[in-house]
Amino acid sequence: MKKISILSPSRTQRRRSRQLTAGMLGCAWLIGSSSAFADDGSGPAADSTQSAQEPAQTLPAVKVQASGHTDTPDLSTPIRTGSRLGLSSLDTPASVETLTGEQIQVRGDTTVNEAITRAAGFATDAAPGNGGTSVSVRGFSGPESITTLYDGTRMYPGAGTVTFPFDTWSVDRIEVLRGPASVLYGEGGIGGVINVVPKAPQRDYATTVQIGAGAYGEKRVALDTTGALGPMLSYRFYVSDDRSNGWVPRGDSHTTALGGALRLDVDPTLSFTLDYDYGRQKPARYFGIPVLDGALNPAFRYQNYNVADSAISYYDQWTRLNAKWHAMPGITVRNQLYYLLTNRHWHDSESYALQPDGDVLRSDYIEILHHQRQIGDQLDTTIDGRAWGHQNRLVVGADFNVISFVDTSNSPYGGSSIVPAFGFDPGVFDSPDSTVPAFRTVTHQASLFAEDRFELTERLAWVSGLRYDHIDLHRETFATATTAASSFDRTFAHTGWRTGLVFSLTPTLSVYGQYTTGTDGVSSLITLSQSNSQFTLSTGQQWEAGVKQEVLGGRGSWTFAVYQIVKRNLVSTDPLNPDLSEQVGRQSSRGVEWSGALRLGGGWSVEANAALLRARYDDFDEAVDGQSVSRAGNVPYNIPEQTANVWLDWAFAPGWRAGAGVQYVGRRFGDNANSVSIPSYTLVDASASWRATRNLTLALYLRNLTNRTYAVSTQNDGTEWLLGAPRSGWVTATMTF
Repeated sequence: MKKISILSPSRTQRRRSRQLTAGMLGCAWLIGSSSAFADDGSGPAADSTQSAQEPAQTLPAVKVQASGHTDTPDLSTPIRTGSRLGLSSLDTPASVETLTGEQIQVRGDTTVNEAITRAAGFATDAAPGNGGTSVSVRGFSGPESITTLYDGTRMYPGAGTVTFPFDTWSVDRIEVLRGPASVLYGEGGIGGVINVVPKAPQRDYATTVQIGAGAYGEKRVALDTTGALGPMLSYRFYVSDDRSNGWVPRGDSHTTALGGALRLDVDPTLSFTLDYDYGRQKPARYFGIPVLDGALNPAFRYQNYNVADSAISYYDQWTRLNAKWHAMPGITVRNQLYYLLTNRHWHDSESYALQPDGDVLRSDYIEILHHQRQIGDQLDTTIDGRAWGHQNRLVVGADFNVISFVDTSNSPYGGSSIVPAFGFDPGVFDSPDSTVPAFRTVTHQASLFAEDRFELTERLAWVSGLRYDHIDLHRETFATATTAASSFDRTFAHTGWRTGLVFSLTPTLSVYGQYTTGTDGVSSLITLSQSNSQFTLSTGQQWEAGVKQEVLGGRGSWTFAVYQIVKRNLVSTDPLNPDLSEQVGRQSSRGVEWSGALRLGGGWSVEANAALLRARYDDFDEAVDGQSVSRAGNVPYNIPEQTANVWLDWAFAPGWRAGAGVQYVGRRFGDNANSVSIPSYTLVDASASWRATRNLTLALYLRNLTNRTYAVSTQNDGTEWLLGAPRSGWVTATMTF
């Protein structure tokens, strides 16, 4: 056990604290007026929301900034997602990245998915079935393997679906960690983590209103306001509403996000924040078009084969209460209590197949309802001190969650119909199967965790972490016409760890190496099926090394990383008996990532990144027509092995600004057999803005300027492609007060 004494600010802090500004930041509270705004809860406090009265005590911290944004965040700014220690990117032995709210706004990215796919290595895999949020990175995809956080809080994915957060209007920044994150956030996240950090209360009064309109009947209204309510209280409130007629029949959508925060600063050492966020989504009822032998017929581009009375809706509520206490110099205690709720509904025909005569066979008449509740608490303590004569920062803590999930459906999803490929009557939902409660699960999760940063020398630091997770699952399957009632209990336990070294060659140049472990469930853990209940968690390990540097006095930066991830214990078909499955599969990925940003003269700036990946099944079998077929050496489906992004920005005159971006996503495969190749695509976007008056800014945003036809995601072994939107544009007027 390390002997720790209280420590004054660190060498890294003394070296890099060029600014020390404050923002009286809080968390969120909102009072909803609709009866749908029911449950409250609370999540983790924003560590970046320090009061001006708080003592400066971040051991390796560099710059503590207010909530204002920069075009290109520097590598010496603390980032919360790569560690609980409050380290900057330069001090973190991992690939971490920040997208600021200003970057997101300038590019016109109104959804989290749009924004995050501009980060290095990320590509979208979104579809209505996964809540429209799924992405891939480092050879892994889906909500189970890419953990999504909102202000550090995680809702466990049920049935492969996550639906919140989705809107960027309230976003202060989005932080990402590439590589396994189970040591930080528990089971899952073997590919990476996305942390959406909302704007927090400020004591300075400010209000922003935005209205917009665009192609396909798009309309947008949004409001954000913040200020003080007295010497101890500050608040924030936001609301945004987007609706569109869509670019395909029955492609209309309507989303609403609103929320707020109320912060109470009792004294310089103690603060409380209450947050509430509500999201309502009715996305386009579009699941794509049928494709034959991997050849897309352009004539199908604007077709939608869903039924006329289809419906998709998601309702999310996140309530979070946070307490932060500076117990004494060098010791900070945080507690986060939260209650999360989601209700989802699908009522569709979701599978389409071309027939020999050119007609389309529609099947999978699916009705599913999710009702999920999660209550949790996290307590941690940060200690800045000395250990064995060296500077040291230690975080220890525990968390628990109780998650209930009820699935109601019309399984086995019978019903089918045949319609012409063009000019058809979409018909109505018609299934022979009744919609009834299918199963219920209750999951209890508890963990203990610790992280430590120990300065071995003036330039060399050792960063390590340890986490123990214990998960108890109870599932009860209800009796239906086709199944008997049954139930089972399952317990999982895992200890994960990571260790890494960071060497500062200069105050602005560091190299690092890291080893970390991770775990994934064989499917969404809280909706584990009885057939998968015999299996343990899949395990993974990653080696990573990299270089990070700030150049030209902070006007530019670049990062480079090389890594290898190996995931074991995939569920694979028994080669000797295709009717049986065994947990012997293995999947790996290795690659390189580069990112850079530079603020040039004359108002020019450029940001770019590229990722090259080799993702493979090393040992994996599938059952095909009663035979066991090896997929070893194949690329996992829907995983691009090359991605790249460039964004060029030019402030060419006072009040004027223009930007253009290029996004490249490499070829993917639509099935594990790699028999269906999904072509690569390149998208070109642009934006321009004019500050017409001191309080009014007009902006134009353009998407997919070349009108590229491309697949966002695929299903049914690559025979059904969900296409991205064609060329479009919109304008906004933003007023500040």
